[in-house]
Amino acid sequence: MFFSLGWVTALVAGIFALHVVQKLCFPYFWKDVFYLVKVIRYGARLEIFKMTSKVVTIIDRFVQQAERIPTKPFLIYEGVTYTYQDINERSNKLANVFLEQGMLKKGDSVALLMNNEPDFICVWFGLIKLGCAVAFLNTNIKSRSLLHCFNCCGAKTLVVGADLLDSLEDILPSFLEDNISVWAMKNESSHTEVQTLLDKMDKASDKPTPPALRAATSLKAATLYIFTSGTTGLPKAAVITHLQSLKAAAGFWAYGGSEDDVVYIPLPLYHSAASLIGVGGTIEMGATCVLKKKFSASQFWNDCRKYDVTIFQYIGELCRYLCNQPKAEGEKKHKVHMGVGNGLRQDVWREFHRRFGEIRMCELYGSTEGNLCFMNHIGKIGAVGRSNFFYKVIGYKKYIKHFANLATHCMEILKLSYIGASSPFFGYAGSKQLTEKKLMRNVFVKGDVYFNTGDLMAEDAEDFICFKDRVGDTFRWKGENVATTEVTEVLGLVDFIQEANVYGVEIPGNEGRAGMAAIIVRPECEFSGKKLFDHVLNDLPGYARPLFIRLQESMEMTGTFKQQKFNLVESGFNPSTICSPLYFLDFSEKSYVPLTNTLYGSILAGERKL
Repeated sequence: MFFSLGWVTALVAGIFALHVVQKLCFPYFWKDVFYLVKVIRYGARLEIFKMTSKVVTIIDRFVQQAERIPTKPFLIYEGVTYTYQDINERSNKLANVFLEQGMLKKGDSVALLMNNEPDFICVWFGLIKLGCAVAFLNTNIKSRSLLHCFNCCGAKTLVVGADLLDSLEDILPSFLEDNISVWAMKNESSHTEVQTLLDKMDKASDKPTPPALRAATSLKAATLYIFTSGTTGLPKAAVITHLQSLKAAAGFWAYGGSEDDVVYIPLPLYHSAASLIGVGGTIEMGATCVLKKKFSASQFWNDCRKYDVTIFQYIGELCRYLCNQPKAEGEKKHKVHMGVGNGLRQDVWREFHRRFGEIRMCELYGSTEGNLCFMNHIGKIGAVGRSNFFYKVIGYKKYIKHFANLATHCMEILKLSYIGASSPFFGYAGSKQLTEKKLMRNVFVKGDVYFNTGDLMAEDAEDFICFKDRVGDTFRWKGENVATTEVTEVLGLVDFIQEANVYGVEIPGNEGRAGMAAIIVRPECEFSGKKLFDHVLNDLPGYARPLFIRLQESMEMTGTFKQQKFNLVESGFNPSTICSPLYFLDFSEKSYVPLTNTLYGSILAGERKL
């Protein structure tokens, strides 16, 4: 009896001691274990798809959910609710229109240019049901870039939203020359060369198209093209395979989301965050999503309360906009328990918690075309992910080993992602050269290949990974990647500009970097702030327009005859420390105006709209 009692006592004491040691030395042990179990479960499902060649794609999952929960709300838009069955049948109608026309066949690429609305999803799903790959076009891009996008993905058909058709008027003749057919989501059109869809959809059958049309036999088959800014100066068509879309769709579920959640999507659907993670994640869970045409800081919390939102998507800027709103009573009265996104600064993160409650902010890191994603499942402020013991051994051992080695060699950690069977890189459509430029070969051993993100990361003593900065020829502003070479090319078209060097500068209190351009004015010309304002307004999207201009007599070059940006970035835009003339993009004056000390102070104080 005494032996048994002593044995039990010793066992309890041992368990307690292990518990204390675990809490002190491995505080995140069980959270890591539970998260890893989910990752392994989902990964096993994908491996089964590979072995059996029976791939259950996102559209297959949607059809399954439409059959399982047909009357459940899938999408809420401007107060109108659409069930899973509603969206399924309407996407069938669109698919049947093109099927009857005989224009599209399995494997064709179709471009989609639409703002956030239910029919974006219906067109997307309908085209996928025909076995087509869909290219999401950024609604901010201008004519020159738009034509380039078609060349990249090989699309010969464009579906355009009714509200965007007029913006294509200047390039419709070019589409006709290239034999690109344009379909508008309208009942009728004044453009004789544009065909209409809504009138045909009203008459079309809502019966399902043959499942064989959408069937995929490989996870590596392309299903989408999502355009991302790059160092080439023009949008690049990132190839999105079924494998990538399925991984992205598991995001909410991996963070603990369920079918009872209501997801708020205020981001543009042409971005992978909204389409792959937002819509795809809603489908995977069998949940409901609230789609916003455009983000509104003043309407955000009212929408969340009105629709009982529990999860919302964000970029860092979005949360800052919410924190900058005037304080109001009852800011913590809502059902939101989780935010999923990226780019959230630590100070904004803490202020967001203070203002709106202890909402679990789930930061993630990854690029549209990238082959690896970090997820901060712990919720530590400032971290984008974790590289703990389990991931190093089971999932990312090879990657983490080289990650640490590179840190040792370079002092700063340049994020390279190992390319192998378990982490393939699918590159960009239309250019092997662009794909090759993102690769680094023979880095540590002969024959190895890595995807170079161009981002600097840091890993702390607890294995948390933090984003530090973006290097290379891009910077991020207003949630968008800005390609400096594209902006440079556009500025070069101005008659008085001889040379331009575009870079990003930090503005205190703002996410990312604002655009700035150092320019040399041609000897026979004078600088015109009005002319330059009109040019960038017409030819560049809002996020890519340089906010500041710096006039110089010469450009500093590197030893390989490349423009030097480092010193320009370091010097910023302070007129009291820079002798060169500085100008600011002033919408009230509709011109670039001299940047004075007074104006500089108002920008830092947040009194100027940027």
